[in-house]
Amino acid sequence: MTSALQPTTPEAVKRPGRWLALGVLVLAVLLVAVDATVLGLATPYISEDLKPSGTQLLWIGDVYSFVIAGLLVSMGSLGDRVGRKKLLLIGATAFGAISVLNAYAATPELLILARALLGVAGATLMPATLALIRNLFHDPRERSLAIGIWGATASAGTAVGPVAGGFLLEHFWWGSVFLINLPVMAVLVVVGIKLLPESRNPAPGPWDLTSVTLSLVGVIGVVYAVKELATHGLSLDALGAAALGAGALHWFVRRQLVLPIPLLDMRLFRNRGFSGAVLADLLTILGLSGLVFFLSQYLQLVQGRRPFEAGLAELPAAVGAVAAGLVAGSFARRFSVRSVVAGGLAAVGLALAALTVVDQSTGYPLIGTALLVVGVGAGFSFTVTADVILSGVPKEQAGAASAVSETAYELGAALGIALLGSIVTGVYRGFPAPPGTPAEAHESLGGAVEVASALPADNADALMTAAREAFVNGLAFAAGIGSAVLLAASAAAWFLLRDQRLEDAPR
Repeated sequence: MTSALQPTTPEAVKRPGRWLALGVLVLAVLLVAVDATVLGLATPYISEDLKPSGTQLLWIGDVYSFVIAGLLVSMGSLGDRVGRKKLLLIGATAFGAISVLNAYAATPELLILARALLGVAGATLMPATLALIRNLFHDPRERSLAIGIWGATASAGTAVGPVAGGFLLEHFWWGSVFLINLPVMAVLVVVGIKLLPESRNPAPGPWDLTSVTLSLVGVIGVVYAVKELATHGLSLDALGAAALGAGALHWFVRRQLVLPIPLLDMRLFRNRGFSGAVLADLLTILGLSGLVFFLSQYLQLVQGRRPFEAGLAELPAAVGAVAAGLVAGSFARRFSVRSVVAGGLAAVGLALAALTVVDQSTGYPLIGTALLVVGVGAGFSFTVTADVILSGVPKEQAGAASAVSETAYELGAALGIALLGSIVTGVYRGFPAPPGTPAEAHESLGGAVEVASALPADNADALMTAAREAFVNGLAFAAGIGSAVLLAASAAAWFLLRDQRLEDAPR
């Protein structure tokens, strides 16, 4: 069956305006990347203003990833059905509107809700962008470059976020960091209406709401269980959530295997390269996310950097990722897919291992070098795995495949923040405080800063010395665990991506 989604002529392969259309798509990536990175810098200010508990602070950080991970597959499949351009533009509009709700949240509970709603909107964006790239670029080498630009923009967003966020935090209230989404969203929608081509699966089948519900319940249940186990140990709540999540995911998989047109074609995972790329993405971001979430707090609350300076300090990671993303496809063709992915992950693992020696006075050369290596390694890995995932499926399933890739990323982020973040918080809470110290000081480092501001100088100094030391110990422990996860991911990628190659000729 021949359709507009299956070009057969050279003119169709080289779609006019495809590079301008790519420019619109990367704005959506920029939108999500900026939002993900500004929160870390704003966390100390949110702690001071809204006074969340340590558990609420973790929920503010990871509920976005919880929801987006639970909905990505469903939204990717919905885009295949109703049109990826339409879903992208609706999602971008909603993302901008909900950003305003985040900016003006007056309580921790409202901010958690706003972040959850932002996850619903965000779930429509990333799968649509990758799927549209798959349908815009049919030449494999052009597609590799387009994916590299897509990944580089995401990395650039991680640089723009902290720098822009740091500037805003020094001049305005913390909610202003969410409002930077609005101009990007406006440009995306106005220009996207004119430039983006519509694409969808010509024979999509119904959108199965039972599968949508099972996917959402399954992912959130499992991640919540991990979070509870890491924070509070074995409990009935954690076991109940784990059983509910695992049961829902099991039912989801069984349902996909019997549906005539499933929400997610489980046969995709029979491809060893596809499965290996997805696993590499999940483990990579799992090992990184907990550290990244707390790094901005370390730079500000432990080393005393201003927000703008802390944002600049994180720049090497983004610079390395941008540079690596732009050349990753050519490196994978010259050497091999598995050597580029496994080598990149090993480099990230070693950089995280170097961060296990940080203390309150660690100089920036060590931190900056480690972040640069993290960026380069992650840039190589993420770009090549995205290419492997997209090139291994028919164009009609591009949305679902992209959603699997993004689900691995977001699920890894949610698990990483829940697990490694809970470890940092658990280590931190055990520090010895002066007698009579309010409990808020043990909830978070931001809470300790606020408590110390009301104490006599000697007691305040003793409290902050102990609190900072405990926080750094937790951060170093999390870096060590992240390093082990990344090195394990490198070994897995070496075996699972054996004989995997990127395409060299148009389909």
